[in-house]
Amino acid sequence: MNKKNKAAKLYKKLHKWPGLIISFLLLYYAVTGIFMNHRETFSNIDVPRNLLPKEFNYSNWNNGALKGNLIIQPDSILIYGNVGVWACDSSFQQYHSLNSGFPKGADNRKIFDLHRSSDGHLYAATQFGLYAFNQQVQVWQKLEINTDIKRFVAVESIDDTIYALNRSYLFKGRSDGIHTNLEKIELVEPLHHQNQVSLFETIWQLHSGEIMGLPGKLFVDLLGLITIFLSLSGIVYFLFPGWIKRRKKANRSVTKLAQVNRWSLKWHNKTGAWLFICLSLLFFTGMFLRPPLLIAIAYSKVPPIKWSHLDQTNPWYDKLRDLKYNPSSESFILATSDGLFQMTSTDLSLERFRIQPPVSVMGINVLEPYDSGAYLIGSFSGLFLWHPAHPQIHNYITGRAYVGNTGGRPIGDFKITGLLKGVNGEQYLIDYDKGALPLYHNVPFAPMPDNILKTAHMSLWNLSLEIHTGRFFRFMLGNFYILLVPLSGLISIMVVISGYLLWKKRFKKVKLG
Repeated sequence: MNKKNKAAKLYKKLHKWPGLIISFLLLYYAVTGIFMNHRETFSNIDVPRNLLPKEFNYSNWNNGALKGNLIIQPDSILIYGNVGVWACDSSFQQYHSLNSGFPKGADNRKIFDLHRSSDGHLYAATQFGLYAFNQQVQVWQKLEINTDIKRFVAVESIDDTIYALNRSYLFKGRSDGIHTNLEKIELVEPLHHQNQVSLFETIWQLHSGEIMGLPGKLFVDLLGLITIFLSLSGIVYFLFPGWIKRRKKANRSVTKLAQVNRWSLKWHNKTGAWLFICLSLLFFTGMFLRPPLLIAIAYSKVPPIKWSHLDQTNPWYDKLRDLKYNPSSESFILATSDGLFQMTSTDLSLERFRIQPPVSVMGINVLEPYDSGAYLIGSFSGLFLWHPAHPQIHNYITGRAYVGNTGGRPIGDFKITGLLKGVNGEQYLIDYDKGALPLYHNVPFAPMPDNILKTAHMSLWNLSLEIHTGRFFRFMLGNFYILLVPLSGLISIMVVISGYLLWKKRFKKVKLG
């Protein structure tokens, strides 16, 4: 056997059986990836949680159900988070929905912040816009705002002036409820600013195609459809020859089956050969968006790719995360993906704090004033007590001083998604897995009531994310699910490249013959 035939045999082994196995995984990767690429389009589609594995059901307010609360009066509290907005009493026992006006779908009721201005107007920062509450008819109404970035993350006010923050801009205007008009402000770059973006964000946008805007996303959608076709046509070519042989032995017609098999093989080879580089890049970038490979790139910064969606004139494009006003210093604490900054309330100038608390690459979830100028900072890295002027940071849950780099691990012992305060000052941390846990007291938080559980579904986007990242299969694989993405990525790359090399060998052989 000559070297060319040996190589072709090797390529066939690397392509055939691994390709058959991985094709079933690639089918769900492709379908869920397309759903994820168009979040707003599918935002009104939900899946009941009771149809999903147990870990996706709400239990003790876990899975990001709550982010915070707003105390209106001693016996009137508003809670908010992934379950929307609900009004309850001071004991957190009785709840009634305050979600009228939000569009249908869990994603449309994903609340990042709830704020009550000094004149009594209520504002909600949501996944797809900024809302004001119409007191007369008791419904939320979306404010018309000049921005292409719909995700709002924070609302603050000073006297009768309202400030709202989305992922890229600050908005400012006079607080007037549903009649509020806001001016878009592009924040200036801070001192010593470097035009860099996170490597994680760069790889994420390469993987989704968003790095080239809508055309890029549509091209990745096409790659998803091609992946579905390659998987199905590969399964056809694996199964049909045996089926055809069995039908021939039984003297049954095989004409249509043979035609389907030939057509499937022809276009399987052609599309795979034309797009193997793009497919390999798609699979390769996906490997780095989940641990363990995520850890290697989590806090790396790179210059934005020229002329891409990340190459923006706005230095804060898609970097703003939270905002909190500090009356004593008459300034804001601005949380960004580049760290925490002090922003003056007069000219909105920015200065990065020298001491930075640990914040996970997944972003900040808690930014709450504590006492004497200190703040509680919560993310998937944990919950920390941070004072901008003090060098020492404390783990608020253990009470011990924090020791480590201020970039923080992507995931800590507690994955903080929110923080609640009772009318008597009692605190409850909200952990993604464990739910509501008392802090420095022993009074458990009230369980989730049936009227919330019945309506708190999972959005199709979130379900797609859980499947796409492999977390959905934790009930079968345990902690080994974490290897599903990197291993399937490596196998997919091997299958695509070996398929191309096998096609090339056979194509040349036919041409020379």
